[in-house]
Amino acid sequence: MSDFPIAFAGCTPVNHLWPQLVERLGMDKSKRAVLQALDLQGMQGHAETLPVLLVETCGVALASTELLRHQTGLACHGERMVLLLNRREEEVQLLQQF
Repeated sequence: MSDFPIAFAGCTPVNHLWPQLVERLGMDKSKRAVLQALDLQGMQGHAETLPVLLVETCGVALASTELLRHQTGLACHGERMVLLLNRREEEVQLLQQF
């Protein structure tokens, strides 16, 4: 995992990233990608971070929950939450693992 700046200020919260990911990869691979993001949170994260799944590449990262709230207004308090991020389209979607 390399450090790169994640800026959420220009991102729009949407509800279609998960269905698009499932359509592109299938349900099993999409669920595995979410589980990998949650594993990263478990191994390297803490209460003030949120796992981010990059929908274009299925890469994973950790982001500050405070930064996300400040830049988008999305409050992400809860367990097993993952942020889907489409950097190209500047869209985000919060998921809580089912």
